[in-house]
Amino acid sequence: MPRAIWSGSIAFGLVNVPVRMTSAVSEHTLHFHYVHEPDGSRIGYEKVCKAEDKPVSDDEIVKAFEIEKGEWVYMSDEDFEAAQVDEGAKTVDIRAFVPYEEIDPIYFERTYYLEPQEGGEKVYALLARAMEDSGLVAVAKLVMRDRQHLACLRVRDGVITLERMHFADEIRPAKDLAPRRVKLDKQELAMARQLVEQFAGAFEPERFRDTYRDTLCEIIRAKQRGETVAVAEEPEAEAPGDLMAALRASVEAAQGRRPATRRTDGGRLEGLSKEELYELAKKADLPGRSEMSKDELVDALKAA
Repeated sequence: MPRAIWSGSIAFGLVNVPVRMTSAVSEHTLHFHYVHEPDGSRIGYEKVCKAEDKPVSDDEIVKAFEIEKGEWVYMSDEDFEAAQVDEGAKTVDIRAFVPYEEIDPIYFERTYYLEPQEGGEKVYALLARAMEDSGLVAVAKLVMRDRQHLACLRVRDGVITLERMHFADEIRPAKDLAPRRVKLDKQELAMARQLVEQFAGAFEPERFRDTYRDTLCEIIRAKQRGETVAVAEEPEAEAPGDLMAALRASVEAAQGRRPATRRTDGGRLEGLSKEELYELAKKADLPGRSEMSKDELVDALKAA
C-alpha cells in the first residue's frame, strides 16, 4: 500500500470528509549517483558557510527570505504554521464546482489519490457519488509543504483524485509566440489536414513507452557484462526544399504505418519511426538493438 504523503479532510460546506493523500503516479526514473571512479565510493557534500568558508552544523541553519541583496528575514517553523491558520491547514477547501472541460490542462501539475480514512467511508462515498451525478469537478485550495495550492477534485474509478494546479498568475501568457499573419496555401493546408487524419485514433496509453529508459537499461546491463557500447550515428535530417513534397511524402509514409506495426517482413518498415522500429526489434529479441541506427534496425528486422 502506498505511503500517505498528507492527511486531512475535504471541507464540503459544513461537511468534512477525512482523507489520506497518496501519489497517483509511480515514475520509473533511473537514479544515477556521482562516485569516485578509482574506488567506487559515493561523493558527499558539506554544508559550508560561504563567508567563513567552513562547515556549518544543522542547528545553525535557518530558512530566510531575501528582501534585498544581503538583507534577510529569518523564518521559524512557527512562522509557517501561523500562515496556515487563516487558510485552514490540513483541509482541502472546496470553493466551487465547474465543468471539467472548462479547465485548461496547462493548469494541471500532478495527480494524487484521496482515499477515505477509517470511519469516513460513507461521507466519502456520498461526496464521490454527488460529484459523479452532477458531472462537475470541484475546485479547491489546500496548504501542503509550506505552500498553498489550487486543486481540482474529480472522481476516477470511484476514487476521488486531486489534480494539483497552478494559480492563474503562474501561467505565462502565450502572447507574441504564435506566427503573425502567415498566408497558408490551400493545397498545403489540405495535405496537412490529411496527414493529421492519418494519425487520428483513440488514445491508447499502453502504446507509448519510454524507449530512452529501455535503451539506457540495456546499455547498463551490457556494461555490467563487460561489453563495449558503441554510439550509433544519427542520420542527418534533410531540410525539405518543397513543403508540399514533404507533406505528400509524410502522408504516404503514414498510410503504411499501421499495418507495418504488425509486420516484420520488411514490407513497409521504412515508413516507421525509430521508436516503432525499436519496439519491433525488442519483440523480436534482436541483439544489439540499442546501438542500432534507424537504417540498421530496418535491415535487422528484414533479416529476422
